[in-house]
Amino acid sequence: MRYVPLDTPKPLSVIGLGTWQFGSREWGYGPDYERQAAQIVRRAVDLGVTLFDTAEMYGFGRSERILGAALGDDRAKVVVASKIYPIFPVAPVVEQRAVASAARLGVTSIGLYQVHQPNPLVADRTTMRGMRALQDVGLVGEVGVSNYSLRRWQLAEAALGRRVLSNQVRYSMVDRRPEDDLLPYARQAGRLVIAYSPLAQGFLSGRYDATNPPGGAARRANPYFLPENLERGAALIETLRQVADAHDATPSQIALAYLLRHPNVVAIPGASGVEQLERNVAAAEIELADDEDAALAAAARAFRPITGVAALPRLLRARAGR
Repeated sequence: MRYVPLDTPKPLSVIGLGTWQFGSREWGYGPDYERQAAQIVRRAVDLGVTLFDTAEMYGFGRSERILGAALGDDRAKVVVASKIYPIFPVAPVVEQRAVASAARLGVTSIGLYQVHQPNPLVADRTTMRGMRALQDVGLVGEVGVSNYSLRRWQLAEAALGRRVLSNQVRYSMVDRRPEDDLLPYARQAGRLVIAYSPLAQGFLSGRYDATNPPGGAARRANPYFLPENLERGAALIETLRQVADAHDATPSQIALAYLLRHPNVVAIPGASGVEQLERNVAAAEIELADDEDAALAAAARAFRPITGVAALPRLLRARAGR
């Protein structure tokens, strides 16, 4: 395993484990998945994964409980990251919710506590006042944000008066906007971009096409899995396969390796089982050549999916089974 070269109390593995799926039914993983989740966590620790990301809203707290129980005595050895959903993120609420998350996780300190979304009505100065108080008493180690623009990230840091270590954003080969400003800032300022959905919820795995769409409510709600977009993405998937063949790897591993070629980036893919986790972790050791990176970037730029308002009628028809 490789680790991010940042000054942090504990090393941060470039591949972490995202646990949105833990305790959530919308992924369609079945009733046995909670037991598998514990196995995934234990194997991740064995493989050197040190960043485990969850949130109070994942399974309405079940993800935190499952993760904390699975980590057991290793909770103190890794970076346990959670997130507050900012419905009313004033300082006293931030403090109360952190206490609740820590209790569910079974930790005395949350290694990285993040604001899950920017609140359009509540300024970060009151949210960060709560975060600062949590740091001062030792209940929170590092502070992070999620889904923040560069400007709001910087404003949050100014409000905290200390570094806001990370910004967790959607980042994959088909969601490359963080490369415009967030990644350069993280590299220059010694901060971290945490990439969630780094495989675009499996779109980049090559497992799906227009005749074989995925199951599960979460993926069915993702416009990338519309038949038209699966067809449009065929050339990108083929490029991933060609590079993967050269490395005796899978398309998913190459998609992760592409992200990790950028400094100050950590990817937190989920895993449906231990084998998928092991493949994700192995991607940290893949070194892409410059021409491979260029070919992947060109294929990603050429992919023009139907998204936003244009995708909505198609998603509604797909949900209705028409």
